[in-house]
Amino acid sequence: MSVVLGYDESPGAARALRIAIEVAAAYGEDLVLVYGAAAPGLRDGAEYRSHYDAIRQAGRTGLEHALTSAEEAGVPASVEVLDEKPAQALLDAAERHGARVIVVGTWGESPMRGALLGSTPHKLLHMSAVPVLCVPTEEGDGGPEQLQP
Repeated sequence: MSVVLGYDESPGAARALRIAIEVAAAYGEDLVLVYGAAAPGLRDGAEYRSHYDAIRQAGRTGLEHALTSAEEAGVPASVEVLDEKPAQALLDAAERHGARVIVVGTWGESPMRGALLGSTPHKLLHMSAVPVLCVPTEEGDGGPEQLQP
C-alpha cells in the first residue's frame, strides 16, 4: 500500500505534504508524489506541447522539493508527473500503487466554487474508491485569511 499526495507547491500543498509524510511514516507506507501536468486545450499541436513542457518542468521542480522533505523524514518516496488533469492523475496513481489514502491540500475554495468549477478535492471526494484526506491551509500559509485586506 502507499500514500498518494497531490502536490503542486500551492499554499495548501505545504501542509498537505507535512500531513502526508506523517501518515506514511505512521503506517510504514511509501509516499507517492503526484503532479497532473495536462495543459488546457486540445492535446495536439505545437502550442499544447509547449504548454505541457512548461507545466511538466514546473511540476518536476516542485516535486523535487517535496521528495527532499520526505527523504529527510525517512519516508521512502517516488515522483510521478502525469499527462492528465490533477484529479485523474491522482486516481490513476492511487489505483496503480494500491493507495491507502489520497492526500490533497485545499486553499480556501468555497463549496459552491468547488461544485461549479470542479476543484480537485471536490472531484476526488466524489470519484475516489479510496479515502481522501483534504488538508486545509494553516493560518500563515498564504491561505485566504491572508488575502483579505
